[in-house]
Amino acid sequence: MKASYTPAEKRERAWLLLRTSKQAVADAVDPRLVKRLDRIEQQAAERGQREYESLHRRLEVAKDTAADARAAERTAPRADKGAARHATREANKQVARIENELHRHCR
Repeated sequence: MKASYTPAEKRERAWLLLRTSKQAVADAVDPRLVKRLDRIEQQAAERGQREYESLHRRLEVAKDTAADARAAERTAPRADKGAARHATREANKQVARIENELHRHCR
């Protein structure tokens, strides 16, 4: 699972890392900066976990939609088969997009 940082957190985290690395060279790291850095990382990890769980919920809904579309395609009258196939393709594309995002999120 990957942490999800906001733009402001990214900027503050970069500044804190720079500051603490300079202080580490001088062997005098301020513990307040380390606490702020830990707090940012914890919040980003929690946000990343919530996003991951949300993607899983959306994937289940999309899979159900794709299955419904496939069933509708199989039971559609001949005149409506084209529209039903299109709906199935779109539902499968949505499943693939969510799965790709899940894979990207887990790297």
